[in-house]
Amino acid sequence: MTQSSLIKDLAAASGVSNKVAKEMITTFVDMILKETKKNGQAVVPGLGKLVRVERKARTGRNPATGAAIKIPAKKVVKFRIAKAVKDAIVPPKAAAATKTAAKKK
Repeated sequence: MTQSSLIKDLAAASGVSNKVAKEMITTFVDMILKETKKNGQAVVPGLGKLVRVERKARTGRNPATGAAIKIPAKKVVKFRIAKAVKDAIVPPKAAAATKTAAKKK
C-alpha cells in the first residue's frame, strides 16, 4: 500500500477530503515521533509500539579482511508488533493439538 492509496482509503472511509486525510496521517506520525523522542517509546493502539533502544559498543569483524573493528554504541528504534496483530496475520501453531494427535497414534 502506498501513501497515496492510504490517504485515499482513509478519506473514503472517514468521509473527508484527501487533503484532510493527509494532514491527519502527518499529524499522527509527528505525534508518534515526538512521543518516542520524549519518552523512549510510543504506543500505536491496536498495532504495536515504537521503542528506542540503546545498543552497547562491541567488537566486530571486517568481512573483507577479517580484521577486528570497534563498533560504537548507538541508539536505534525498533517496532514491537502487538500480539493480537501478529496472531491475526500469522495464526499461532496448534502445538498442543499436534502433540495430542501424535499420542493417539
